[in-house]
Amino acid sequence: MSLATIFSSLFPASRGGDRIFALLRACLIVAFVSVAPFAAAEGITINAASVEPSEEGWQVQADFDIQFSPRLEEAVNSGVPLYFVVEFELSKPRWYWFDEKPVVQSRVYKVSYTPLLRQYRLSVGNNYQNFTRLEEVTRALSRVRDWYVADRGTIKKDIPYQAALRMRLDTAQLPKPFQVNAIASRDWTLTSDWHRWSTTP
Repeated sequence: MSLATIFSSLFPASRGGDRIFALLRACLIVAFVSVAPFAAAEGITINAASVEPSEEGWQVQADFDIQFSPRLEEAVNSGVPLYFVVEFELSKPRWYWFDEKPVVQSRVYKVSYTPLLRQYRLSVGNNYQNFTRLEEVTRALSRVRDWYVADRGTIKKDIPYQAALRMRLDTAQLPKPFQVNAIASRDWTLTSDWHRWSTTP
């Protein structure tokens, strides 16, 4: 059954062809079609990423677009911690052998919620920041800034490298019952594709 048929049955026009009802039906159909794709847009995409020099060495800057599924939001709000892993690789192509990878790094982010305090927390190692809304946590998680990945001598200047970056939900760190659900349901699959780009320091 088409959307037009559904809305026509819900909002039938008068015998005289009431233009107001016809316009209302058209507006509802357009609104439904426009909203539906965004409701299903769950996952992680990478909007921007770069490797930049600093006084200590080399740092990664990245911006992600993270959309939780309703199942993941429900889990967090029930007190289930979620662990996200950001992985970065820097490789130097070699025609005679496998690519050399002078830099392979990962960073773990923990998203948790305390129902008693009604407080969300985003943790990286021993550092953490508290929030009052899940949207604020997601916004902070989506911005990777000044991530130290290599000493200055590790990456040689004027040599082309291939950089790769991704973020994924680490289902292996979920509580055991949820790991079973993660295997059986795609609602627990939250990962980006590898974002690859060429860079010459």
